[in-house]
Amino acid sequence: MEIISEQACFGGTQGFYSHLSSFTGTTMRFAVYQPAQARGMKVPVLYYLAGLTCTEETATIKAGAQRFAAEHGLMLVMPDTSPRDIGLPGEEDDWDFGTGAGFYLDAVKEPWADAYRMYSYVRDELRLLINETFNADVDRTGIFGHSMGGHGALTLALKNPDIYKSVSAFAPISSPMQSPWGEKAFTGYLGTDKASWIDYDATELVKNGYRASHILIDQGTADQFLTEQLKPEIFEAACKEAGQPLTLRLQEGYDHSYYFIQTFMEDHIRHHASILTQS
Repeated sequence: MEIISEQACFGGTQGFYSHLSSFTGTTMRFAVYQPAQARGMKVPVLYYLAGLTCTEETATIKAGAQRFAAEHGLMLVMPDTSPRDIGLPGEEDDWDFGTGAGFYLDAVKEPWADAYRMYSYVRDELRLLINETFNADVDRTGIFGHSMGGHGALTLALKNPDIYKSVSAFAPISSPMQSPWGEKAFTGYLGTDKASWIDYDATELVKNGYRASHILIDQGTADQFLTEQLKPEIFEAACKEAGQPLTLRLQEGYDHSYYFIQTFMEDHIRHHASILTQS
């Protein structure tokens, strides 16, 4: 593993790292914030999954999470959103597919199947690397994210409640099977058999009996993608029907930006800390 840069930050240390991934077959980058508590003890770990077009730097710079993670003694891990510069045809053609748009799934359709395995990368390889390299408490892990990353956080938590003890999301793509972004990505990565899409749709997972700990979602009412792409009301209805604990907060006047995320980041960190620090 290569350390790209490291600096002091909010009472702890923050660094950017890269490693050659056996899952994606390419060099993957991620950022880690370690609170001061990690110098002497294992601390809970919170993974943040970013959205379309973002990198490991986006939330690190814009989300304002480090201050609150420091207060609660949480380690933050922020991976990139896809493999990069691997020479696949069409990987740079669209902003919502290919580079920066891995959708946190394991692709099965060529030419994406070998490299675009972000679900397994986040759940297995990156998590193992963090647990082996940093002072991370393997039994106290949470996950959250924004937009495409919110979709990823929900599906990972629902399918792996033994790993992810806490989960939340900012403006997630709640039902990608009913979203143009999701339909495009799922067709390109998984093929046209929609039965295979269910594994990566949080709404369908809840309907099919998958459960996570209490989910917190914040959604801005002025989000330009709310009606066509995000559709939190569909996920809310599925959770209500299935008995999945959910707090969905509609925040008046907020859009899809990181200003929205910054505003409610403290609430999300507190949500995770209330579960992870008591585990």
